[in-house]
Order: sequence, then structure tokens, then C-alpha cells
Amino acid sequence: MSEASNGDEAAGGRPEAAGPTVVVTGASGGIGRATVREFARRGARIGLLARGRAGLEAAAAEVRELGGQALAVPTDVADAAAVTAAADAVEAAFGPLDVWVNVAFTSVFAEFTDITPEEFRRVTDVAYLGYVNGTREALARMLPRDRGSIVQVGSALGERSIPLQSAYCGAKHAVNGFTSSVRTELMHRGSNVHITVVQMPAVNTPQFSWVLSRLPRHPQPVPPIYQPEVAARAVVHAAAHPRRRQYSVGASTVATVLGNKAAAGLLDRYLARTGYDSQQTAEPVPTGRPHNLWRPVDRLGGGRDFGAHGAFDEVSHARSPQALAARHPAALTAAAAAAGLTMTAAAVAAGRRKG
Repeated sequence: MSEASNGDEAAGGRPEAAGPTVVVTGASGGIGRATVREFARRGARIGLLARGRAGLEAAAAEVRELGGQALAVPTDVADAAAVTAAADAVEAAFGPLDVWVNVAFTSVFAEFTDITPEEFRRVTDVAYLGYVNGTREALARMLPRDRGSIVQVGSALGERSIPLQSAYCGAKHAVNGFTSSVRTELMHRGSNVHITVVQMPAVNTPQFSWVLSRLPRHPQPVPPIYQPEVAARAVVHAAAHPRRRQYSVGASTVATVLGNKAAAGLLDRYLARTGYDSQQTAEPVPTGRPHNLWRPVDRLGGGRDFGAHGAFDEVSHARSPQALAARHPAALTAAAAAAGLTMTAAAVAAGRRKG
């Protein structure tokens, strides 16, 4: 693991900030980057974990500008020993962990038969076992103190798989199962450490510009698309209210979950027809496009920082009424029912057209 860098510290080597001590994996871009900013606005002391130096250093600078403390620790979350060392470094700099947020992932856009065994394993190692490694380190520190919260950034695709993302969908399903098991163990203990999942919709992150893709056209999130700040606000809220087992962000996420429960077979047929085109723009993918499966893209091209946003700002929503309603369960129930009925009706209509 490379050297870490941190912000201003008080005499004696301890930071003056009084906010919570937080670790965010995947902190250099996308949802992780936006989440770091949200915590920084609350004066948090944040350990930033990701592979790329350029993105990490830019994220650390933003944290300090917003009033937080930052420790950038270049880390591959698939490496359990590196995650342990990173957690040790954060606690040495900022004190006991209060919150751990797992975000880091990688993926491959391709049909399953076009993904090599090594590539599939790599996605699993990062997007699933990276969460396992982070959760293990958080619990090792939180359980003896009997306090703390762990937030798993999930996806609607962990509830309802789609074509061309078999490795990612498999990892997100695994995260759900793993987290449920850990949650019941914590409940059995009567622990004051809590773990929750925030299921995300399509989000405008840089992944669509740096993920390994074998599609003929540029990959895109399936609309409706939300800005990463919508996701980040939900993550920070979940960290402060971790007793709830799951949060869903965006009406599309709720509709996906409910529609899958009501009409999974119809959704299979609907996605088989629409899932290829809806995940690609009209723009062809250039030959030799860099990707981040094996090494971070922000080490290429002079150390470019990709930031939180992807290439879809013009069509992305900056707010989600459903995400706000998610903090109020009674309002969410009515919204979810309506959304689920809408998606199920669409699938039924598509099935009838095909018939």
C-alpha cells in the first residue's frame, strides 16, 4: 500500500475536527466521491480508499475545502491485507471508526459468454469480496466498542438482474445475501453495531466511461438516471439511521423490486427485448478504450481526475422525491405501490405485444 496523505492536524498529531470518523471505499469517483463530499460538509474525518492516486488526492482536497479532514489511502479492496492496513491507518490518524461505507466496484459490459474467467473473478473480488473485506474490518473495530454503522451501497440490479451485466448483478445479489446474514448475527448478539443497504437506481457516474466494455456502442445507465448527489444524500442518511434493513433510492428502484416480485417472468421477456439497446448510446466505442478492471484509469492520461459525474449530466435528475419519501415509510408505501403497478403493467403490455 502506498503512503497516505492527510489534512491539517492539531498538536500531538491528532486532528482538531470533532465530526465522526468515516471510511468510504471507492472514494475517488462516482457515488463514493459524492458521499465523501456529503460527509465532509458535516465536519467528518474521512478515510478515502480507492486505487487511483489522482482521484483520491482531488477528493481529499475537496474534503478539506468543505470543512472535513481527509486521509487518502490508495487501496485495492480485493486485497484483504491492504484493507486491514488502510483501516489501521485511518484509526491511527482520526481515532475509532464510527461509519464504514462500501462503494468500490468494477464491472464488465458484455454477454456472459464473452467474459473470461479471470475477468469474472476480478469483478467478484472487487464488487463482492471487497464489501466482505470492508465489513470484516469495520466489525473488528466496532464490535468491541459496541457501536458503529456499516452502509453497503447496493443496486436495484441486486434484486433484478439484467442482460450484459452478469458479473456485476451476481456480485450485488451476493452482497444482499451476505449482508442479511451478518445483520441477523448482529441482532442475535444484541449489538449496537448496525448494517444496512442502500439500493441505488441508474446513476450518472464515470463508470460508463471507464468500465471494460465489449458492446458495439458506448454503455449507458438505463433511464431514469440520477445524479450521484442523490445517492450520496441517501447514504449519509442511512449511516445516521442504520437500524432500517434497506433503503431504496429512486422510484425506478422501488418499481424494479416490486415488479420483479409481481411478474418476474414477464420482466425476463421484457428485458430480453429492451435490455441491450437501453444500455447503449448511439455512439460507437473507440478501439482500445482504457478501462479500470485491472488498474485505475486515473493513473492514465497524466493522472486525470474523473470526479463524481459521468457523461450524462443533461439527462440526469438532481433530486428524487421518492428518496425523500423513503425517510418517511408511510409515504413511501403508497409511492412504491403505484410504481410497482406501473412497471408490472409495462411488462404485461410488452408480453402481450410479443404474443
